[in-house]
Amino acid sequence: MTSPGSPAESPQPEPFRSGFACFVGRPNVGKSTLMNALVGTKVAITSSRPQTTRRAIRGIVHRPDAQLVVVDTPGLHKPRTLLGERLDSLVRSTLTEVDVIGFCVPADQPVGPGDKYIARELANVKGTPVVAIVTKTDLASPEQIAKQLLAVGELGVFADIVPCSSENGFQVDVVGDLLIKHLPEGFALYPEGDLTDEPEQVLVAELIREAALEGVRDELPHSIAVSVDEMSPRAGREDLTDIYAHLYVERPSQKGIIIGLKGSRLKDVGQRARRQIEALLGTKVYLDLRIKVLKDWQRDPKQLRRLGFYD
Repeated sequence: MTSPGSPAESPQPEPFRSGFACFVGRPNVGKSTLMNALVGTKVAITSSRPQTTRRAIRGIVHRPDAQLVVVDTPGLHKPRTLLGERLDSLVRSTLTEVDVIGFCVPADQPVGPGDKYIARELANVKGTPVVAIVTKTDLASPEQIAKQLLAVGELGVFADIVPCSSENGFQVDVVGDLLIKHLPEGFALYPEGDLTDEPEQVLVAELIREAALEGVRDELPHSIAVSVDEMSPRAGREDLTDIYAHLYVERPSQKGIIIGLKGSRLKDVGQRARRQIEALLGTKVYLDLRIKVLKDWQRDPKQLRRLGFYD
């Protein structure tokens, strides 16, 4: 108790917290978009196509009192290919390595078997708090959101349940606050200003794949893979980066879809990818994009390793 006339004790500052969170959910529930919104810039590619994310991409959120590293994972689903099995294994291993898990369920779709399956999986992850996040509230009415919050609450025991929208920013900061409060006290893990630890070539390959995913038929997105074979500044031109990349598909008919009539679609893919890559690198870009058929690469261990999907 403070005696009369003595100065009041100043409140102690909150300790600095740092650590890892991951987003998990079925495909296409807004995990990558939410991570980009938290980071404040585009770190992970997004698409309306399910299973767009194929790697555990890390986005770094800097705050005065915390550093939150968000790991965006592929959507959990019943795998039907060797690639699917490896992505599923990647998600499961990530769940055991983070400090807090964000379980994403969209507000505009009823809770389904996929959500219930993931909730059961999360119940088996002992000792790690789970924050349930109802995403895409901009696509749902207030009544839908209220019902979804109740439905999600019935899926399990969660540390918190929060609605948000990455599109209009509704409660994105609140999501960050709730994740951060579960992080341990510690020092910053990455230098100030770093937004991801992904190599630039990986980000470039992902941006090319994102451009290729736009407007293709339902069966094709899973068959597309991209590798950047060479990326370097052009000799004598610091303002120009030369990029040589391959876009892989599984069948000759798919190659024709990507190329389009008289090469029109491939030209459009290159233009859209180049704009995004130039924004990422801060230089002009010359993009040489070739297409190659790798028969059934999603089921071929040798080709999966070649494309960076390891055991």
